[in-house]
Amino acid sequence: MREIAPGLFHWTAFHEPIGARVSSYYVAPAGIVVDPKVPEDGFEALPAEPQQVVLTSGHHGRDAQRFADAFGIPIRALHEADERFAGALAIEPFADGDEVVTGVTAIHVGAICDDEGALHIAVGAGALAFADGLVSSRGAVGFVPDRLLGDDPEGVKAGLREAYRRLLDRDFDDLLFAHGDPLVGGGKAALRDFVSKGE
Repeated sequence: MREIAPGLFHWTAFHEPIGARVSSYYVAPAGIVVDPKVPEDGFEALPAEPQQVVLTSGHHGRDAQRFADAFGIPIRALHEADERFAGALAIEPFADGDEVVTGVTAIHVGAICDDEGALHIAVGAGALAFADGLVSSRGAVGFVPDRLLGDDPEGVKAGLREAYRRLLDRDFDDLLFAHGDPLVGGGKAALRDFVSKGE
């Protein structure tokens, strides 16, 4: 686990269902863990006890229940995710534009699936946390492979670019990915360059 910006912590852990390491975050000023897996060194690796679990997508249940049970905290996600969980995971839903907790705003993306979201996190220079629509690999920002984007990958990509273009009005400089390492600094320029490729 490392502090990538003041009050913003990142770690990775192996997620068996997809056979790969995934990224999780702890946002200290907000008291939230985002898309969490239990750190490989256990809960004691966290810098403080979280107050909420916040998911960017219904696909990211991961270890949310373990966190909820360990700390007695709620699991929050877009209300569109409730149907996906179908009672298997009890969530306290939020809607597009809601301030989930002070400084963290929910954004409905909905291009890959209806419960695809993002978070604007007003910590430091500001950050955007993405679900599955945008990933990073070796410092490059991109889409997941077409085979993961459904029957109309080009249409999904167009929808994602449009959703992310609207995010450029917000204040941020860091990009946080559920899949891949975060981009700390230069995130707004990187996102602007990425969405402009589709114009």
